[in-house]
Amino acid sequence: MSLSREQMLVEMGISPIWVLRDSSPPASAPEAVPEAEAITATAATPQITEAPTAPAQPQAHQPRPPATAVDALDWPALARQVAECRACPLCEQRKQAVLGVGDTSPEWLFIGEGPGAEEDVKGEPFVGQAGKLLDNMLASLDIARGNRVYIANAVKCRPPGNRTPEAAEMAACWPYLERQIALLKPRVIVLLGKAAVHAVLHDDKALASLRGKRFEFAGIPVVVTYHPAYLLRNLPDKAKAWEDLLFARRTLREQMTPELPF
Repeated sequence: MSLSREQMLVEMGISPIWVLRDSSPPASAPEAVPEAEAITATAATPQITEAPTAPAQPQAHQPRPPATAVDALDWPALARQVAECRACPLCEQRKQAVLGVGDTSPEWLFIGEGPGAEEDVKGEPFVGQAGKLLDNMLASLDIARGNRVYIANAVKCRPPGNRTPEAAEMAACWPYLERQIALLKPRVIVLLGKAAVHAVLHDDKALASLRGKRFEFAGIPVVVTYHPAYLLRNLPDKAKAWEDLLFARRTLREQMTPELPF
């Protein structure tokens, strides 16, 4: 009697018998899509692209009001507040604010326009060529920087390119200059150039029409003359500036001479 393969394996003791399952039929290939339909489907699929990031725009300067009322500051507090001032855009490019220099109980107060490049670095007004000429002007009056005279500017930060300060910039800095005048109590003020005239007297007339006249600010006599930088470019006007200084000295002496009783 013939045995089947499975029976023979059982008789031989080879069990259990492993039976391979039928493998799953291969997945049917996707039906071909007509070329025209494929093109239509591709065109209908929306394309998602990332929008380019716009470049960051520089933020406009935000004026920051003084932390403390300027008219209540003493000299150290005034110096600190000027150094930290952000009341106008000039603070953005400065190396340091330039408050002023000189005798804090002066007879004379000279006011210029604003710091230049050298002043911005050194932190002192009038240290360039215009400053040397101003020192010569002071020497002609028998005074010297730091002795009986204080030197300040209409604005405390350097205007870009050493340009003339703008009206809004001088207005932002005016409380500091006004407080300086109140603390210094000078006997006479000499305004050097049109910007200083605009800041203190709020007058926009031609400088030539203001020379040789006495003005007043807070009861202090004020005299107008040319800025030293202007005189370096217009040497013939040095004689006119000398006349203005003599007029300022006469005005000072009148202030210092006591009135005689009748």
